[in-house]
Amino acid sequence: MSSLSIKVNIAGRVYPLTIDPQEEEFIRKAADRINANVKELQENYAVRDMQDLLAMTTLQYATEVIKGAKSVEYNQLLDDLKLLSDSLA
Repeated sequence: MSSLSIKVNIAGRVYPLTIDPQEEEFIRKAADRINANVKELQENYAVRDMQDLLAMTTLQYATEVIKGAKSVEYNQLLDDLKLLSDSLA
């Protein structure tokens, strides 16, 4: 497996990373989303401390992940119920 060295800027700091080349697009998009969210929070709230902005961004994304996981669990449950219903029919 080959690796790729890249630098990503998150909230004004540059982070050097060594990644799988297939992950580059996802990592860059993630960094862009983080930066956009931090900027939005800066513009809409009186919070100026970067650590607070990053903490709020992390909380928002963690909430999205948990909601997404619940949605996946629910969809799997519906699929399982449909299979069970079909097998009983």
